[in-house]
Amino acid sequence: MNDAIWAGTVSVAGHEGAELEAYLARPLSDVPRGGVVVIHHMPGYDPGTKEFVRTFAAHGYAALCPNLYSREGAGVSPDDQAASARAKGGVPDGQLVGDVAGAAAHLNALDHANGRIGVIGHCSGGRQAFLAACSLDLDAAVDCYGAFVVSDPPGDHPTAARSIVAKAPDLSCPLLGLFGEDDRFPSPDEVAALDAELTRLGKEHEFHTYAGAGHAFFAVERPAFRPAAAKDGWAKIFAFYGRHLSA
Repeated sequence: MNDAIWAGTVSVAGHEGAELEAYLARPLSDVPRGGVVVIHHMPGYDPGTKEFVRTFAAHGYAALCPNLYSREGAGVSPDDQAASARAKGGVPDGQLVGDVAGAAAHLNALDHANGRIGVIGHCSGGRQAFLAACSLDLDAAVDCYGAFVVSDPPGDHPTAARSIVAKAPDLSCPLLGLFGEDDRFPSPDEVAALDAELTRLGKEHEFHTYAGAGHAFFAVERPAFRPAAAKDGWAKIFAFYGRHLSA
């Protein structure tokens, strides 16, 4: 058994050919593998997200997280890039789709790629994972507590994101949703509304909501971390990708 991985920083071509910094991790074995595009949350391209990338590689996938804030300046710290991007309301939806498409193409160009691509995101990245799955031809998508899919944000919220539930008819792949019962963005009512809409449309999906968990329950570095919910969530993610990203 060869469970060694390689991980490090690479450059990928994003929307309209923009050069993006990205973090890649992949197994060193020659077994055919699916690829996973990891979309970072609004706080940015940070160590916690890179740990998610390495976790996917350790489980046999090539995983890539593009720094969606790369355009905020080369040589600028990730924290400053994120602050600049947040001040502008976040990443425009069209740009996000182009960046994910570029990341998927990079993964599919790697040795031993099997041509199947999944996407996953947490918080704003969860919304963006749903957006990407409704805009690109993907094989599996995971939305971890993505806010503002069904409803617009409140007026004082620092994001330009708007509801994208109208894109649900274009969902191209199965969707796994993982949510916290105590979350406000998205609230349980919003999760239920999205579930009902996808059911009405006949879209393959499975949603799980965890009691006692709120927003960011996967984040080990935050007080919101809920070990039991995160452990079960990871198990569901790997079972889901195992079904949809295998050769």
